[in-house]
Amino acid sequence: MTLILSLSGRKAASFMTRQVKIMSSSSRKSHVSAAQTRAIRPCTLPTSSSLALSPSSSCYNRNDDHNRIVRFMSATAEKSQQLEEEEKKTIILPTNEEDQDLLKIRHSSAHVMAMAVQQAFPEAQVTIGPWIDNGFYYDFYFPETVNEETGEVIPARKLTDTDLKEIKKAMDKIISKDYPIYREEVSREEAKRRIEGINEPFKLEILDSIKTEPITIYHIGEEWWDLCAGPHVESTGKLPKKAIQLESVAGAYWRGDEKREMLQRIYATAWKEPEQLKAFKKMIEEAKKRDHRVLGKQLDLFSIQEDAGGGLVFWHPKGSKVRHKIEDFWKQTHVDNGYDIVFTPHIANLNLWKTSGHNDFYRDGMFQQMEVENEEYQIKPMNCPFHCLMYKDELRSYRDLPFRWGELGTVYRYERSGTLHGLMRVRGFTQDDAHIFCLPEQLQNEIVGVLNLTEQILTRFGFEQYDIMLSTRPEKSVGSDKIWESATAALEGALKERGWKYGIDEGGGAFYGPKIDLKIRDAIGRSWQCSTVQCDFNLPDRFGLEYVSAEGTRERPIMVHRAIFGSIERFFGILVENTAGDFPFWLAPTQLKLLPVTDSVVEYCHDVSKKAAKMGLRVEVDRGNERLAKQIRNAEKARIPIMAVVGVKEMETGTLAVRSRKKGDLGSFAVDDLLNELVRCDEEAVEMTTMGKEEKTEA
Repeated sequence: MTLILSLSGRKAASFMTRQVKIMSSSSRKSHVSAAQTRAIRPCTLPTSSSLALSPSSSCYNRNDDHNRIVRFMSATAEKSQQLEEEEKKTIILPTNEEDQDLLKIRHSSAHVMAMAVQQAFPEAQVTIGPWIDNGFYYDFYFPETVNEETGEVIPARKLTDTDLKEIKKAMDKIISKDYPIYREEVSREEAKRRIEGINEPFKLEILDSIKTEPITIYHIGEEWWDLCAGPHVESTGKLPKKAIQLESVAGAYWRGDEKREMLQRIYATAWKEPEQLKAFKKMIEEAKKRDHRVLGKQLDLFSIQEDAGGGLVFWHPKGSKVRHKIEDFWKQTHVDNGYDIVFTPHIANLNLWKTSGHNDFYRDGMFQQMEVENEEYQIKPMNCPFHCLMYKDELRSYRDLPFRWGELGTVYRYERSGTLHGLMRVRGFTQDDAHIFCLPEQLQNEIVGVLNLTEQILTRFGFEQYDIMLSTRPEKSVGSDKIWESATAALEGALKERGWKYGIDEGGGAFYGPKIDLKIRDAIGRSWQCSTVQCDFNLPDRFGLEYVSAEGTRERPIMVHRAIFGSIERFFGILVENTAGDFPFWLAPTQLKLLPVTDSVVEYCHDVSKKAAKMGLRVEVDRGNERLAKQIRNAEKARIPIMAVVGVKEMETGTLAVRSRKKGDLGSFAVDDLLNELVRCDEEAVEMTTMGKEEKTEA
């Protein structure tokens, strides 16, 4: 799979916004009485201006405001088309999964950085330094030190941006010296002796966690070494200095335990070539512009109210409209694909979570229990135990299977406040959950059905590039060899039947079954984990789920967990960033905005709005207290896909002058024709491109 990065794309600022900025200063500073403003708000043209006259004036021509609309909108059409036709330049960025050389560069760069840190700050103790999606990080512990001459206690060092610059210079020197990087195998006792000799207590803990032997060590020349399994480049000189950049410092608890030492984590990015680093930096800048937390506030979509508690999402009316469309589409598509929609409670007796095993294995991610009539109840972190109870409600026959039950179930999980992040990491969220109970021989067909449904849903939202990984049996697992082999074969068979490329993560499956994970690519090339399909051999055993086979024996069904979005909240955040808040027409909170030029047409606009709402469209009428240019600019900033400018002539002829945010001027439409076309676009999830009647400007 490849990471495709867009460097240009459609400009964020529209031509309309720029058009407004070139108005003459006299136009901007002119003073008009409130009475005059209420009477009429003419459009300010880029090349000329017109006298604002009341429609009741003897000098008033009812075509004047219509002609101004046509001239104003036509002036923007050419620019809009130019933006639409602008070619996108792309640079293909490699990923760790597909490029072993890149992975080696990142891993070796982490070692070189750790060596540089300890050269600059000898008191630093190293912990772990893995590669990550776009680079690597390394965690360091800085203890208090004592001045040998004065005995003064020196507080632990806090790394700064200046320190990062010095560390990068030291890294460059290490790279220039081209030290060989080589592997050594030692016994556990020898590794322990060496670690104790350099006083690295965290490394002793890491050594204790390594269960295999021999212990492997990687050296940078004779200067530095670390416990490591590899892989690495042959020498430091193989690392591209100008393609490595230290990014930031963050805090991290050792082993993720807030009761343990606070470490300092240095994040860095590394690529094979400087051009790739440059492209990555452009992607990061674009990502900042698309931050869903910023856009969520600007577009009034959602909020996190700290007075109510962190990680709890408040959906505002506009965001709720989008969510409503997402959920309606999800439900109908599932029903069309043979699923039944179910609903389950938000809490349950703690005994249910003991039966499922969540209370033993997932307790740290669960909120504390509440007492109800001397019994303990747990707010649910998962939906699956509820579906197991529903299955167990009666004895099933092999003829009944498969069952496909889908639920948009809200769950609650404890997350530390420091890990919360907008909609991406929250404490309360709605899973687009579904569970399939099937016969072993039905499994592959059911998985193919899930993959088909996943593609059908994701492509509707514009996601067509996927990274897919098949994860196999881990060292610790439940279930027989036979059932693992048959389930893994079914998952792999389904992927092959679809013709999808995939990687294999050996031993990366859950303890209860193999799985397929699917990551989507967004508009700027980032990868997001969303969809998952997991076989489960654990819960059917724990709940004693059975069906009566054709032979009359009682057998265990195969249970499949699957989600397509992952959660509504996180997917919504991804969608906001993917579109930069510029939702496709069928999802837009407001699909059509009517812009009245005069007060005399406001009632007509509201009549059109009511008619559109009855047809299922989401329409707003501008308050009309601004000039036309300002009304259009406000609609553009709100990312409203279709605008209709309404003057006296439009009202008298029953038409609307239509402009698309993405396509520019679309001409004049009869009201019914426009609304029918918009309904078609909404139902088919396409943008409006149909051209209306071209209006001529009168001299």
